[in-house]
Formats: sequence, C-alpha cells, structure tokens
Amino acid sequence: QVQLVESGGGLVQAGGSLRLSCAASRIIFSFNDMGWYRQAPGKQRELVATIARGGSTNYVDSVKGRFTISKDNAKNTVYLQMNSLKPEDTAIYYCNARGLAGQHWGQGTQVTVSS
Repeated sequence: QVQLVESGGGLVQAGGSLRLSCAASRIIFSFNDMGWYRQAPGKQRELVATIARGGSTNYVDSVKGRFTISKDNAKNTVYLQMNSLKPEDTAIYYCNARGLAGQHWGQGTQVTVSS
C-alpha cells in the first residue's frame, strides 16, 4: 500500500507564499504522474497541477504563473510552491499519485488564505 504524506499547509495572508510537500512511501518514478488537487468547502475536488514521470507539468488556469509543481526523485517527494496566494486558494490540498495499478491519495493539508 502506497502512503502519501502531505505537509506545509497553514494560514497565510493574501499575497503570501507556502510550499507544500508530499512524501511517498514508494519510488515516485514508478508512477505515471503525480499531482495536487484541492477541495474548498461546498465544492468539488479540482485538479491544481500535475507532473509526469518525464517532468512535464500541467496547471489549472487559475494558478498558472503563481504555482509551481516540482519533484525530487531521490527524496520521493513532490512539491507545490504557491506564490501570490489569494483567498480563493483556500482549500484542503491533496497529493495524488497515478500508476498502472490505480491511484493513491494523501490525507490532505489545509491551506487558508486570509484577505
């Protein structure tokens, strides 16, 4: 069973920055891609960013230019650098890993952006 453990969430003022980390219990190079999703109260979970095995990235339009996803294969960790945070970025952020056998989720980390 793969375990994904997120960290780095917290409370920040609008315009501030946070970096989320997702540590995997397995070699992340084994996954087709990894990503970050978020779910705000009363809303559906949405994709924020993904990074493929080869390193190509994809972002939802609302975070382009502000968020950066990256990974460190040696540390089996994926990161999400979030800059210029807005109140609408407030949500629980989940790490996701997809492979041939299916996908895995972390427990989530709360990000709260105050105005």
